[in-house]
Amino acid sequence: MAVKQGKIFTVTSMKGGTGKTTTVLNLAGIFKRMGKKVLIIDMDFYGSAVAASLNLDGDRSIYNVVDDLTNNRFDYIDNYVLSYDDNIDVLAAPKDPRIATKIGSKYLGIILTKASMKYDILLVDTNYVIDENKLIILDHSDEIIYLMTNDPIDIKNMKSMISIYKDMDKKNYKIVLNEAIDCNRSYFNKYDIKNIMKDNVDYTIPSSFHMKSIDKLVLDGKIMTLDKTVQLKNKKAMKNFDLIAKALLREKKK
Repeated sequence: MAVKQGKIFTVTSMKGGTGKTTTVLNLAGIFKRMGKKVLIIDMDFYGSAVAASLNLDGDRSIYNVVDDLTNNRFDYIDNYVLSYDDNIDVLAAPKDPRIATKIGSKYLGIILTKASMKYDILLVDTNYVIDENKLIILDHSDEIIYLMTNDPIDIKNMKSMISIYKDMDKKNYKIVLNEAIDCNRSYFNKYDIKNIMKDNVDYTIPSSFHMKSIDKLVLDGKIMTLDKTVQLKNKKAMKNFDLIAKALLREKKK
């Protein structure tokens, strides 16, 4: 009998400041509302933003998993995660960025495989740097979500990445335009972006999702898509996140 494995979705970008961590958390909220068991894995080893955003405190991190795998002490993935609620757990990045240099790429694929046996959904937060760690994460992902902004450099860099993917005949990515970032500054419309990138924008996070109260939500450790006030005031954004989540669940690994 085949072992059931959860899906692995990685959120990344071609530059910093595109809203990756916020998007990961919002998708986790949507998947929770669907009744899915979710593990957020923070593989931005120098940022450690996920645990901080959710007010999760603990000494356990992905470094401990790698260290125990290296020394044959690993038992269960449950021993390393931090619990946010009944449906959402977090495998945090180390708090000390100096430890990040000790996390080699050798065991990242093993961690993703072991975690996928336990959870319905793995949401992987990354940085924008393309290194060996990132390539391993992308290779294990069922779907990759490229988050971009309406910025000329970001669009041109996205065009370059699309060209690489097409050369490799890879199609397991979606492009999400985050209009909630720099919502008062719009260089191009979607038709212009499509012509520059030579590809489509699959989904949009609308400018209406730019919230002045986001700082308070972060300080309180709340996920926006699970907040009833946010749900009522941002129905378009909630609908778009629903569409992204449902589309991801329909995809098969390529």
